[in-house]
Amino acid sequence: MNLSQDIKPISYLKAKTADVISSVNENQRVVVITQNGEAKAVIQDIRSYENLQNTLNLLKLVVQSENDISNGDIHPQDEVFKNLEEKLFS
Repeated sequence: MNLSQDIKPISYLKAKTADVISSVNENQRVVVITQNGEAKAVIQDIRSYENLQNTLNLLKLVVQSENDISNGDIHPQDEVFKNLEEKLFS
C-alpha cells in the first residue's frame, strides 16, 4: 500500500469521485477514505471485491469441513459417491 496514494480524506473523494473510481478500477488497488483523520471506508474495484468474497466463501467451507472432521461427522468416500450416483441416476 502506498500511503500517499492509497489514503485520501473524504473531501478528496467528494471533489474527485470519478477520478478515484477510475484509478481504483485501473490499478486494482483499494483507497482508504478518512474522516476527521480516522479510516472510515475502503473503495475497491468490483472484480477484486468479487474475488475477495469468493476467497472468503472458500475459507468458510474449509472451516466447516475442519469442524465436521473434529466432530466426527464424516462419511467414507465410497458411500458418498454411491449416494450421489443413486440421486443422479434414479
